[in-house]
Amino acid sequence: MPSPFIESIRQEIRVRHYSLKTEKSYLFWIRQFIRYHNMNHPKDMSNSHIETFLSYLANERKVSSATQNQALCAIIFMYRHVLKVEIQDLRYSFTKKPKRMPTVLTHEEACLILDNLNGQYWLLCALLYGCGLRINEALGLRIKDLNFENQTIYIFRGKGAKDRYTLLPTVLITQLKNQIKVCLDLHKRDCEAGFGLTSLPSSLIKKYGNAAKDPFWQYLFPSTQRCLHPIDGYTCRHHLHESAFRKQLRAAVKKSDILKRVTAHTFRHSFATQLLQSGSDIRTVQELLGHSDVRTTELYTHVIGRKFGFTKSPLD
Repeated sequence: MPSPFIESIRQEIRVRHYSLKTEKSYLFWIRQFIRYHNMNHPKDMSNSHIETFLSYLANERKVSSATQNQALCAIIFMYRHVLKVEIQDLRYSFTKKPKRMPTVLTHEEACLILDNLNGQYWLLCALLYGCGLRINEALGLRIKDLNFENQTIYIFRGKGAKDRYTLLPTVLITQLKNQIKVCLDLHKRDCEAGFGLTSLPSSLIKKYGNAAKDPFWQYLFPSTQRCLHPIDGYTCRHHLHESAFRKQLRAAVKKSDILKRVTAHTFRHSFATQLLQSGSDIRTVQELLGHSDVRTTELYTHVIGRKFGFTKSPLD
């Protein structure tokens, strides 16, 4: 039986339309906080309890600054929105995240990794590199989001709940049309078995109902198994899980003998640097990536050395 207090936190998170990923993360850290203090109720705790928990995370569990900040965000959310208490004069505040330069691949390295991927994993990776998508944006693509006539891809609710368009590479059109046929064949079999619903946000499934069985709503990279919707409870087919692609990518990088730490996000970084190196305007790159601030995009000028202008090393 779920705890009524935890369920009240879940309700507050959903009222504010936070993502399911954020919901899981916040509830995890709040449970950890309560268990660390021997199941005492948070309303009976003070600043010292929060500080002790943060110290435990940093010194004993040795978590990163980002993880520590995430735990603190969850605790502050609980006190502010559920217990209606403002946390003040906390000895530990949010830790400063180190400024890191992104790892990027050369065009040859990216193509080498692609050569070691097959099927839908090749296409997924090609979209990351060719369109600058985040992994969740690529996995969340639906058939309706592809516009072959204008050669654009519609990104629905990217990071920060922002919609945008990005370019659709000409060389991927044939493979994308073949992938759509695979999706439609799978959808047809689901409908014949009495299913056929795709997973949609609660507001949309309530609005469209059985219209969610329409082919254009189906994910471009569907999961191999049907599942229960985590919020509404109906049987649906979600998209491929990120871990499935991560496993294939790791094997491809190892096979390519590339001595860099390569993740799905590395291809997004590489997309940006390749565009800047080829002379694309930084504002255009900003729009394609969906950055709110051009300063975020300017980070890539450091990577390619354009920040230094015509400055040369004394050795050169």
